[in-house]
Amino acid sequence: MDGTIQRPGTRADRRDRATAETRAAILGAARECLLADGYANLSTRRVADQAEVPLSQIHYHFGSKLQLILAVLAAENERLLERQAAMFDAPEPLWVRWDLACDFLETDVASGYVRILQEMIAAGWSDAEVAASVRSMIGGWYRLLADVARREQEQGADLGGFTPEEVAALMGTPFLGAEELILLGVTESTLPIRSALRKVGRLLQARHEAADGDAPRD
Repeated sequence: MDGTIQRPGTRADRRDRATAETRAAILGAARECLLADGYANLSTRRVADQAEVPLSQIHYHFGSKLQLILAVLAAENERLLERQAAMFDAPEPLWVRWDLACDFLETDVASGYVRILQEMIAAGWSDAEVAASVRSMIGGWYRLLADVARREQEQGADLGGFTPEEVAALMGTPFLGAEELILLGVTESTLPIRSALRKVGRLLQARHEAADGDAPRD
């Protein structure tokens, strides 16, 4: 020890830290309540009880039940976008990363993120504010996929006449549709959604091997 006195943070620092902790507690409680009760039945009073804060704190930090739910979704969305960006930035061939995206589909359905997203998509059909917020979040995924396609093109991949944005639409939209049907309880025996997505990876693998001259021969 050098004898230096470690002073606690300033009053403003302590206030900011307490504010961040309260906000995080409310978001965590809201996420749990959303998964348990769904969007339509979510009670801000129950969220406050779960977070162990006064109900007024929810209105102070988020303004309304709707803004609270959108904040939960935005936090989840940002975390998963960062995960997906890191995955697509990896040096493995695209087909390997596609397989990982299929793995993440299962993870995200199990985590509850997909349910929250799909409930907000449905709410956005009749609420312009929700629709604008959800469009912005989903747009981040499509921009990420367009960047992936653009990098592949720059490295010599043939996009078959599609633009990077069109490739992004073809890559992302099947996952959104798959999530909706999985939540509805559509089974793989009724509609082989998961195996169809996996086989796209096999097509990408075959193209990769053919481009490298490693395609299997009869």
